[in-house]
Amino acid sequence: MALKPLSHLPETPLTIKRALLSVSDKSGIVDLAKLLHQNKVEILSTGGTAKVVRDAGIPVKDVSEITQFPECLDGRVKTLHPNIHGGILARTSHEPDNQELQKLDIKPIELVIVNLYPFKETVKKENITPAEATENIDIGGPTMVRAAAKNFAHVSILTSPDQYENFKKELSEGGAISFSTRRELARKAFEHTADYDSAISEYFTSIDGRALPEQLTMSLPKSADLRYGENPHQKAGIYGNQQNFIDCFHGKELSYNNYLDIDSALNLMADFQNDDPTIAIFKHTVPCGVATDGGLTKAYRKAFETDKMSPFGGIVISNKTLDLQTAEAIDEIFTEIVLAPSFSDEALELLTQKKNRRLVKVLKFPAAETLSVKSVFGGALVQQPDSESIEKGELQTVTERTPSEEEMADILFAWKVVKHVKSNAIVYAKNRQTLGIGTGQTSRVDSSEIAVNKAKKEKLDLKGSAIASDAFFPFADGVEAAASAGATAVIQPGGSIRDEDVIKAANESDMTMIFTGKRHFKH
Repeated sequence: MALKPLSHLPETPLTIKRALLSVSDKSGIVDLAKLLHQNKVEILSTGGTAKVVRDAGIPVKDVSEITQFPECLDGRVKTLHPNIHGGILARTSHEPDNQELQKLDIKPIELVIVNLYPFKETVKKENITPAEATENIDIGGPTMVRAAAKNFAHVSILTSPDQYENFKKELSEGGAISFSTRRELARKAFEHTADYDSAISEYFTSIDGRALPEQLTMSLPKSADLRYGENPHQKAGIYGNQQNFIDCFHGKELSYNNYLDIDSALNLMADFQNDDPTIAIFKHTVPCGVATDGGLTKAYRKAFETDKMSPFGGIVISNKTLDLQTAEAIDEIFTEIVLAPSFSDEALELLTQKKNRRLVKVLKFPAAETLSVKSVFGGALVQQPDSESIEKGELQTVTERTPSEEEMADILFAWKVVKHVKSNAIVYAKNRQTLGIGTGQTSRVDSSEIAVNKAKKEKLDLKGSAIASDAFFPFADGVEAAASAGATAVIQPGGSIRDEDVIKAANESDMTMIFTGKRHFKH
């Protein structure tokens, strides 16, 4: 039979006479139930919720009294009954629905308060079995939520304790709930069930051992509206749980571009988080200087030496507690954002003197298993993150000369950095310090020339340096140019049809060359 929709939705305030309460998170439910009782609302409830409300001295009727059927299957079936869903879905502004309710002896329900089994929290626990996880998949709850949200013209739906205060205020002040509030609550309810189903789907993808989901379902709460996007004429917002990763505790709110820069900085420093003191300086999502040293201040000075112009207005990230001496060095120029796992009291006293400087505490680094998602025409590109690391034992020396210990340290350092430089990417490094970075050029030769010219501009000696390339050298000229600049060691993926020519050029210049077998394109 074809559905006959109402010609319009009634936009009048809703008086609540009957409410159904069934919540997993019982925060605030007693206070809300008290207010409902004071407003002469009949309260229906289930299991544990009914007990909590009843123990508070508030009259409550068990759902089993309404359904005339006991809860069964260990509580799996409680509310899935026409006497409940008929009351929720009835269009009480539509006379035929009222006649049918009367005929079936079903009373309308104007308020549904439901939050769901804690599936997300359950699957985060260690050693949770699929059996335990699936027991925490709510069935009756989402069904009631969706039913009430669909019928928002005649029903109010609350899905979170965060919504209770505003609801109580509106009910107390006006004795009814407005149409606009009901519609907003319905929207939030559908977002809630979509997020719930997304978490379940993601869990089953993981236990099936799939690297990529068959259906990409993302459900991210809005963290904040941003002033604008990349440019002032673009609206923007930030979605997700950034508060789990960073805490911007001083300065203006972070902008769209700030978040992009911070994301790049976090991903690079994740590769250095357990190393000796390391500093990276970023500008427009690109590292313009990185250095590792026994002392943090020396690491900053060395990173800054790579490019003394670009760091103005950039961001600095440290893998260690930021001390006063390093803070003083950073404070010599304008730095927009400073990130560190922690800050000494003395460093904070200095750095907080500038109100517009953002100070950000790094709570944790992005997980290696988190999928990377980029929007494209008609959809999205999804890939595993480039979390590949390489150890000494995996390196293949393809030249006659093997690297010295110092060269090996610089090779590994440069390889970590080049992964985070946009292709085509070239990094020169020595003593675990970047000397020249060439990024984002359409030609690898151009990137190499930029890196060399930056080193010359800063009067940095490339003699004895290591060069890292994110992809293979297609011709021998790239290695010949590196040798002319002073480089003695090369690390690259290999895989060119002219590898033999490239190796020959390296041998002729007495260079050592490492093949990784892995490239690090970053578009």
